[in-house]
Amino acid sequence: MLSSIVLFAGLVNIVSSAAVNDIRPLVIWHGLGDTYASPGMDRFQSEVKEMHPGIFIHSIFIDEDPNADQRATFYGNVNQQIVQVAEQLADIPELSRGFDAIGFSQGGQFLRGYVERNNSPPVHNLITFGSQHMGVSDLPACNPWDLLCQVARRAAARGMYSEWAQENLVQAQYFRDPQRLSQYMSSGSFLPDINNEVLLPSSRNSSYADNLASLNKLVLVLFLQDKTVVPKESAWFGSEQPLEDITMDQPSGSSQTPMLSPPNAKDIIPMRLQTLYKEDWIGLRQLDECGGVEFVACQGEHMQIGDCWKDLVAEWVGGSLSVN
Repeated sequence: MLSSIVLFAGLVNIVSSAAVNDIRPLVIWHGLGDTYASPGMDRFQSEVKEMHPGIFIHSIFIDEDPNADQRATFYGNVNQQIVQVAEQLADIPELSRGFDAIGFSQGGQFLRGYVERNNSPPVHNLITFGSQHMGVSDLPACNPWDLLCQVARRAAARGMYSEWAQENLVQAQYFRDPQRLSQYMSSGSFLPDINNEVLLPSSRNSSYADNLASLNKLVLVLFLQDKTVVPKESAWFGSEQPLEDITMDQPSGSSQTPMLSPPNAKDIIPMRLQTLYKEDWIGLRQLDECGGVEFVACQGEHMQIGDCWKDLVAEWVGGSLSVN
């Protein structure tokens, strides 16, 4: 009788262990000025683990020293950082079968860069909060006491598309000036590449489209009162319309991505009217037409997530690895 009880208990443990191991892991990438092990990131991980018991979570870092990791959000080469992160993720056994991913602010477009360029191990669902998928046309103001931010901002403002800025200043590498798009495409080192916004169509990387379209779901979260990301619609692949194109025909209808800004000289080109979408340079249109793109609006300023994340994480994180 005792041996039967022991055997039963052993089977329960095996089944429980298998169930835990079948939970799709989660990878998160923090935003500008944050670190992989900050109190906010630790608290978020704890709450996700309460929601999905047994889930494995990895917080991406560029440096294990939190101070150096924070500095790397301002200074560094994003392309090199993504290579480093790809190697980091490939070395974690728990991630070998794939994972869901959440990117906070700039961490969102960096994770998209990982998906397009590497995606091994593969990402299943990607959620981005207030990310700058179509770049920014202005740099956010810094807190008066944030000297690291202030120095980086001043340096970027002096020469956004200079070779030095594109190699060393993180924010410059996703700065997209609507009045200097040719310079952005010819000089930009990161965002023009992952958006396949290049001067020579023959130089577009078709594997980027294949990889992005392989996602199960891309969840794009925009903060309605966001004044940090300019324009805020960049989170939904929207961008400011160049002045010379202000007369561009913009058909209306339920099929169009929501436009949150009033018509003016800085009208917003929504995702489905972007050339990169219409010609499907990165696989975004293919993914969208298969129902793989979700638009979510959260109340609040940039990264004031509140409880807005909970329904998204409940639905798109922590699924079974055995379900494609």
